[in-house]
Amino acid sequence: MKIRPLTIEGAFEITPVQHGDDRGVFLEWYRFDKLAEVVGHPLDLAQANLSTSARDVVRGIHFADVPPGQAKYVTCVSGAILDVVVDIRVGSPTFGSWEAVPLDDRDRRAVYLAEGLGHAFCSLTEGATVTYLCSSTYRPGHEHGINPLDPELGIAWPAASPELSTKDAAAPTLAEAQATGLLPLYEACNTYIAERGRI
Repeated sequence: MKIRPLTIEGAFEITPVQHGDDRGVFLEWYRFDKLAEVVGHPLDLAQANLSTSARDVVRGIHFADVPPGQAKYVTCVSGAILDVVVDIRVGSPTFGSWEAVPLDDRDRRAVYLAEGLGHAFCSLTEGATVTYLCSSTYRPGHEHGINPLDPELGIAWPAASPELSTKDAAAPTLAEAQATGLLPLYEACNTYIAERGRI
């Protein structure tokens, strides 16, 4: 398993070693010990999600209040998506930047993103199936969104007409979310993550 840091602090691309023959393929898509070595603490598994999406569906940009936030370990088990990590932490050196990683059922890569980062993806195939491990459970009123089509973010979605949920389409821009105090603070996120590493 190869774990590569992305340009946004707290985000990593994970590439598994695949063992295949004429019967099929075997791989370890998640190893708590390997991930913990890199991020400094284990990923607490509190919830596992699965979604299927039609082609050109964009989901996100989603994030949760910190603490506790919601770290995610995301992979695409069928089809293909473009997974996007967005730095929404006020005060971060890369605030407002994003990075995209293609995830599919061929290379079987995964993305890990720490608490405080925004997450979104675009389905590149019909019926793309995504699974994600989460460090905390869904908490109504403490989970938020940013409009994925925010022109100031300028995410290059690979869909001519991205299909959004009503909730995602009505989400504020990054600037609006910042102005209302909705976004996590970089320093608070780092403090929370550092404290978890000492537990």
